[in-house]
Amino acid sequence: MIRLVYPYALLLLVFVPLLFVLSQRRQRPMVIGYSAIQELRTLPPTALTRLHRLLPVLRLLVLILGIIALSRPQWGLEAVRLRREGIAIDMVIDISRSMAAQDLQLNGQRHNRLEVVKKAFRGFVQGHPDQEIGREGDMIGMVTFARYADSISPLTLEHDLLLALLDRVEIVTLPEDNGTSIGEAIALGVERLRASSAKSRVMILLTDGSNNAGVTEPMEAARIAHALGIKIYTIGTGSHGMAQIALQTRDGRIIRQQMRVSIDEGTLGAIAALTGGKYFRATDQQALQAIYAEIDRLEKSTTVAEHYQQYIDCFPYVLLLALGFLLLEVVLVNTRLRTIP
Repeated sequence: MIRLVYPYALLLLVFVPLLFVLSQRRQRPMVIGYSAIQELRTLPPTALTRLHRLLPVLRLLVLILGIIALSRPQWGLEAVRLRREGIAIDMVIDISRSMAAQDLQLNGQRHNRLEVVKKAFRGFVQGHPDQEIGREGDMIGMVTFARYADSISPLTLEHDLLLALLDRVEIVTLPEDNGTSIGEAIALGVERLRASSAKSRVMILLTDGSNNAGVTEPMEAARIAHALGIKIYTIGTGSHGMAQIALQTRDGRIIRQQMRVSIDEGTLGAIAALTGGKYFRATDQQALQAIYAEIDRLEKSTTVAEHYQQYIDCFPYVLLLALGFLLLEVVLVNTRLRTIP
């Protein structure tokens, strides 16, 4: 596809025939006295004679090409650009003392629930070996909660910074900070996601207990999320019943104790069903990774193809051709086609 940036410059072509006629009239014919020209008329015209007749045409081509170059012709190439329309994901993680229960396997060894959750979350963001790019292009944020909900990272595309903040997340140690405020955590996540302009907004809520703190009821917060079009995936992690937890005191000592853990699967399932999400149960590292993989399949970023024209300037080549014809004319009229006088 060819386009002209300054098409009105082609109007100058109207004056080309007039200039050609005027230039021919101004040329005075050269006359050489000769006794008889009858015999010369019988001679066939040579190549130089024919070429001499084309000299005015060369100058005419130079003028036409110059005007075309002045209109700035461009050659259009169709190109395709792919862009990803990411989604907004807020990760809401329980950091209450029960998350210190060492009942999940990680690389063949028992670790506490939070360490396994952080490992799986990192893989979800960065991508596993069977994935190509993980959640590249998605705005991801993080909220933690125990008795109180806390915003750790806003929705961001800087995933390296997000994961660096994830490494610093720790289980609460003070008794007055312990608790499970699921409703408050959902409300904070909803408040952050509501401000996002992404077409799809998702919250992933992970907890190992039931709501026992805060003034906001989980289902009340879920109804607000549903009204705003925010989808919530809930994950109940760990085992039921008694679990051994290991807590580190301020002086570095490790305290081990038994704690009863009860996951409110009914409420978590109702939250997911109301908002269009899904409830998952994770009892080990493999199950948790499988859950993240399924969420990854359910919440895909869309790839949009944009077709556009990329233009390349052609006027330098047209101008170069005009200069070539002009140079050819100058060389010819000063060498083999030179006229005397």
